[in-house]
Amino acid sequence: MTVSLPDNPGVIAKPPSLFMAAVVSGFALELVFPSHFVQGIVRLALGAALLVAGVALMAASIRKQRKAGTNIETDRPTQTIVTDGPYRFSRNPIYVAFVLVFLGVAVLGDSLWVLAFLVPFLAVMQYGVIAREEAYLERKFGDVYREYRARVRRWL
Repeated sequence: MTVSLPDNPGVIAKPPSLFMAAVVSGFALELVFPSHFVQGIVRLALGAALLVAGVALMAASIRKQRKAGTNIETDRPTQTIVTDGPYRFSRNPIYVAFVLVFLGVAVLGDSLWVLAFLVPFLAVMQYGVIAREEAYLERKFGDVYREYRARVRRWL
């Protein structure tokens, strides 16, 4: 008897949920133990720049996936490997965008706690999402994915 694996990566949770849990946890600690690390116009300019860059990268990445006709949601099957646009530089541009938005929110919120939650967020993303996605894509697309993985870095 053969066991058939589901046609999705089987991630531990959807990335937007992980993102929100980390940010909300950081701000919850901020309420109890206030912290500060960036003040004034620097905070606004840097935070806004990070936020805008993250949103723009995420939008461009999502547009490329939609144009290619593949699913963005991690609980649905991937239809094709997208290799153009932001995917020429990173296998995970949406996750790079999450990091930029995360940093922008931490800076705008002037919260070391939110910034500190970036580390566990990235660890959970690496082991609970990205590793599973990569194993799934290799199973599903074989040499096509292995060639892409050899050519393009995971993050940047």
